Amino acid sequence: MNHTPSAAIPGALNAPDSPLATILASLEDAKAEDTIQIDIAAKSSLGDHMVVTSGRSHRHVGAIADHLVKDLKAAGFGPVRVEGLPHCDWVLIDVGEVIVHVFRPEVREFYNIEKMWAAEPYSERRATA
Repeated sequence: MNHTPSAAIPGALNAPDSPLATILASLEDAKAEDTIQIDIAAKSSLGDHMVVTSGRSHRHVGAIADHLVKDLKAAGFGPVRVEGLPHCDWVLIDVGEVIVHVFRPEVREFYNIEKMWAAEPYSERRATA
């Protein structure tokens, strides 16, 4: 799966100065792979969007995360919270309204958080009779 182009993001998130647009551009620049964006506003109070992406190795995951943190700070979206940098299997970057997960492919496949967050909210599920 390729990056979600910022032109396809509705509303204010399409603005070039939004955190989501900055994140997607930074991930593309850092050669992140299989980037997806999930709208979680109606599912959680953690934020409005989640971005999940992969790096090819520990080193690539760390480089993607470092690049993203620098780009966010340069765009005025800092400080950001970063977890997982020492091991670089799964790095979480919390920008407030956007949460970014950078995985090694094997770790991403194991946790499969896209499936969990892309599912419809529990309150909207219907029991079948």
